[in-house]
Amino acid sequence: MQRNLLEKLKESAQSVLPVCFIVLALHVLVAPLPSNTLLLFLIGAVLLLAGMTIFALGVEMAIMPMGDHIGSGLIQSRNIWFLVAASFILGAAVTAAEPDLHVLANQIPTVPTIVVVLIVAIGGGAFLVIALLRILLQIRLSWLLTLLYALVFVAAILAAPDYLAVAFDSGGVTTGPVTVPLILALGGGVAAVRGSRSAEADSFGLLGISSIGPIIAVLIMGLFFDSSVAEYGMEPLPTAGTLAEGFQLYAGELMRSAQEISVSLAPIVVIFGVYQVLRLHLPPSQIIRMVVGIVYTMFGLTLFLAGVNIGFLPAGTALGSTIGAFSNNWILIPIGFIIGFVVVAAEPAVLVLNKQVEEITSGAISRNMMMASLSVGVGLALVMALARILMGTSIWFFLLPGYAVALALTFFVPEMFTAIAFDSGGVAAGTMAAAFLLPFTIGVSEAVGGNLLTDAFGIIGLIAMMPLVTVQILGMLYTIRLRQVQLEMPEEVETVEPEIDIIEF
Repeated sequence: MQRNLLEKLKESAQSVLPVCFIVLALHVLVAPLPSNTLLLFLIGAVLLLAGMTIFALGVEMAIMPMGDHIGSGLIQSRNIWFLVAASFILGAAVTAAEPDLHVLANQIPTVPTIVVVLIVAIGGGAFLVIALLRILLQIRLSWLLTLLYALVFVAAILAAPDYLAVAFDSGGVTTGPVTVPLILALGGGVAAVRGSRSAEADSFGLLGISSIGPIIAVLIMGLFFDSSVAEYGMEPLPTAGTLAEGFQLYAGELMRSAQEISVSLAPIVVIFGVYQVLRLHLPPSQIIRMVVGIVYTMFGLTLFLAGVNIGFLPAGTALGSTIGAFSNNWILIPIGFIIGFVVVAAEPAVLVLNKQVEEITSGAISRNMMMASLSVGVGLALVMALARILMGTSIWFFLLPGYAVALALTFFVPEMFTAIAFDSGGVAAGTMAAAFLLPFTIGVSEAVGGNLLTDAFGIIGLIAMMPLVTVQILGMLYTIRLRQVQLEMPEEVETVEPEIDIIEF
């Protein structure tokens, strides 16, 4: 237990400390932060470090086993209507419970928060059903993704243009620290019980398909809400003049975050409890371990969200507004790439995905390879988002070619890489994107006088898009390298599954 905790602490430190270094470097060299903002940021960094460590431990003890058992139970029922109903309820419940969704919904000025949450939850639940049916019916992922994104862009053409960026952002935030571990394990459980030759590839892809539903749902929602009836008004950022005031702010936020996470985890616990009583009948020792894991998960996420909301959100907004006001604000482009490259490592759900990928592929796709491709993707996404704000360019000019390339690649790379890539996009667009990078682009947009609803929003959608390209490019490189090895040693690799070979680049 102690050794495992130390490993999680080391992983968390490797994720959080580079972000802290970048922010502090910008504070010293480029855009000095107000002293109270810097104070809150430093306290938040400590909470992030502790929160990610405890959260990772709780996910390993509780959330992943729960998802695995639920997935196995769904497929073993042999009742297609039960599968559809149960997966829709589960998908809608965990989507509505996702803290990242609430962070985004609170920043949309023209639609009540509860409406956004309900609409997105319905979309997430409906498309989780589609994702599970794909595994059962063995539909090729590339064809399904092409069809679904064709529907997305048809809906985008017909929908109100002001909601296009918000819609793609909503698709990104629905795959956060609560949703990712459960759905990843759910897919693994379903694929394992089905036992097909493509079980490894089938374990992934649920997140990528599930995140499409909220995009379509929000585009439809935009037809019923006039974006001109409200102006964006940011809530006052938290400030603290003294250390004591800083602790008071965090104490209040910890209480609020604890309540939010309790509500978020309650549907998952209830659904698993029903499964335990009706079907699973796990021994008490496993149940006790899961209960402890749930407590760890709740405590870790509470610390993490408090650190992000009170420490990182004001810092992101202040940095964006300060640098955006420079006469040579083109410097945002290289700074944006560095921030995006580093910040993705601090997403707790990214750690979960990378570990799951490494385990299921038997090390063929290592954590370092995944992190490198995600970091490059998010860095490029932030560059595009900032360039779009500075030039006043429509998000269409980035989304159309980006998704065209991503969908084209699905026909040339192994299906496992496609599934992992589309899962990675949503995972990269998590809590840090909603509560640090989005405020950063809001600050920049305000400084340059842009339209906040159409310019500042969209950053999360771009972050969700770019890993689709970079991870699949990783898959192409992997395939090329594998073929070279097969040519050099045909006798040794002829009977080995290409999806799980361990090939060094």
